Amino acid sequence: MKALHSVAFILVIIGGINWLLVGLISWDIGAIFGGQDNIISRIVYVLVGLSAIYLVATHKKDCKNCGSGAASM
Repeated sequence: MKALHSVAFILVIIGGINWLLVGLISWDIGAIFGGQDNIISRIVYVLVGLSAIYLVATHKKDCKNCGSGAASM
């Protein structure tokens, strides 16, 4: 499961960098694979989205940054 978590985390980072690039310079990482309509780009987008859902679903309550030990807002 640690390997799955690591892969999901890397894909979410890639997705975050993609949105940063889209916001700053209007360039999409999917352009490398032939644009948003290319099947490879769509697969990457789906994997990034599934990774985000996986990380949200498996986030533990005792996370050292937001768990019970952290100060509440």
